[in-house]
Amino acid sequence: MDITQVHVYPKEDLKVKGYASIVLDECFLVNDIKIIVGAHGCFISMPSRKRKNGKFRDIAHPITQEMRESVENRIFDEYEKVTGQPIAIRAITPEGENGPADSSER
Repeated sequence: MDITQVHVYPKEDLKVKGYASIVLDECFLVNDIKIIVGAHGCFISMPSRKRKNGKFRDIAHPITQEMRESVENRIFDEYEKVTGQPIAIRAITPEGENGPADSSER
């Protein structure tokens, strides 16, 4: 699966650096991906919805670490291109820690 388009919408905020959308294989769009500054560097947060129990659950997310890294790198590269500012630290997060949502929380 190829990431065929990336659009970044910078935001002037200390925690949320901006939003992004990606197109996969010219046929599937994912909006509302957040670019966030965390304690261990920048990472992406996939679109999510708040559940009745107050927890958030991803609506769409990469299944593999390889795809997550590919999405992050393409978004971070586009952010740097659009803003002219480097992402301070690129943090690749392990699953479960801002990674894919735990499917047991359904």
